[in-house]
Amino acid sequence: QPRPLTLAELRKKYPSTFVLNAPSDKRQVALTFDDAPDDNFTPQILDVLKREGVKATFFIVGNRAEAHPDIMRRIVQEGHAVGNHSYNHANLPKLSDAHFREQIQKTDQIIRRFTGYTPKMVRPPYGEIAEEQIKWLASQGKTIVNWNVDSLDWKGLSADQVATNVLSHVHPGSIVLMHSGGGTGEDLSGTVNALPIIIKALRDENIEMVTIPELLQLPQGVS
Repeated sequence: QPRPLTLAELRKKYPSTFVLNAPSDKRQVALTFDDAPDDNFTPQILDVLKREGVKATFFIVGNRAEAHPDIMRRIVQEGHAVGNHSYNHANLPKLSDAHFREQIQKTDQIIRRFTGYTPKMVRPPYGEIAEEQIKWLASQGKTIVNWNVDSLDWKGLSADQVATNVLSHVHPGSIVLMHSGGGTGEDLSGTVNALPIIIKALRDENIEMVTIPELLQLPQGVS
């Protein structure tokens, strides 16, 4: 029984399907937010992005979009990009093929109701994905978008800690992982308060903040 490939090996084997960042020759960075939408932190993050005039990418959990349709509509109306983050934040490698595909397809249908397109981007929960799942997503014309800068904001960090985690690792072409929806008792106020600090620091370096489709030159989705 051959051992499954590690995530690093899978990225090497499927470089056009499984991405962590863009080339560093463009002075652009993508801010991405997982686990959207919720009715607490997502609106606060949207407020900051709107005030700062920044477009970001939200990876949508299907059952949360169903629970918070108004916030989902706001994400779309304010010009942010959206991708598929599974239906209920499942650990995808642990699922059967049928259950895995259902997680993706069900969430695609929910996102399509709000956006008018089927998203091209998938971010697997926890960043975890199996080789057969990558092959199936590739056959569907999807791109798996993980990250190369982790804010670790889900740990309930302060704004300064979140900003430091991002700014000490970010460089042109980076994809930054943050969260805009929390589990029960999870505090993402550090993310909300770090966002203006991060945006100002990137602007001071003349780094533009763009969506994943802009950064990777991908279509948003298939209409």
